[in-house]
Amino acid sequence: MPSSLKVLFTLVDVGFLAYWLVTAMSAVPLEWLFKDYDDPILQAWNWSFLPLDLATSATGLNTLRLARQDREWRTWATVSLVLTTCAGLQAIAFWTLRSDFDPLWWAPNLFLLIYPLLYLPRLLDTNIVGGRATE
Repeated sequence: MPSSLKVLFTLVDVGFLAYWLVTAMSAVPLEWLFKDYDDPILQAWNWSFLPLDLATSATGLNTLRLARQDREWRTWATVSLVLTTCAGLQAIAFWTLRSDFDPLWWAPNLFLLIYPLLYLPRLLDTNIVGGRATE
């Protein structure tokens, strides 16, 4: 596994868990909250990401565990990266539909949308031999 991917999985997956912990504790500073955060519908929209983000973290952290054990990690990495891209795309689509541009929210979500696209082609460009991926 490329060392850069290990670092990104760690930062993103631990970051998701930290975000939800801070959010659950209502510890995000008010000036960092997105526009209309006090609207219950927007709060529900934000919380709708919880299952996706937890699945992303679980698959990413499992990828790291498998890579440390020198076991096949590519499938889990692919799933995690696709989920990460989906999370970023879902958020960017929402902010676009609202015509709401806030760099504080756009930057991390564009990162989530784009960074997996740098790794997915290599992960998907493997030869399948006997049901196992090889390079």
